[in-house]
Amino acid sequence: QLQAFGGGLVQAGGSLRLSCAASGLSSRTYTTAWFRQVPGKEREFVAVDFRRGSTTDFAASVKGRFTLSRDNAKNTVYLQMNSLKPEDTAVYYCAASERVILSTVYRESSYAYWGQGTLVTVSS
Repeated sequence: QLQAFGGGLVQAGGSLRLSCAASGLSSRTYTTAWFRQVPGKEREFVAVDFRRGSTTDFAASVKGRFTLSRDNAKNTVYLQMNSLKPEDTAVYYCAASERVILSTVYRESSYAYWGQGTLVTVSS
């Protein structure tokens, strides 16, 4: 199971940190990803922590502003979001998979486990 939290309202230029806590996964090298969705649009890839830090990657729209970190003892991955823009406003979801391969980490269908969404609102 995944639990995502940390969303909220922030002004443009501000920061937020989202957390994704995992439990019950059998693999010690699972992959965690973040997606986001704006109402009326498809869910889009934001960032991935592949096999617990083997590789990370970010969508071009957030690269340089968002970072990933983890606390392995807590099985938690953090998405640090800096220099937030109004276009970052969305519901953010974390997802996890024990079997995803690197070339498919950007696809929603690669993930078996999903957390509840957490709303991030960036005001201008």
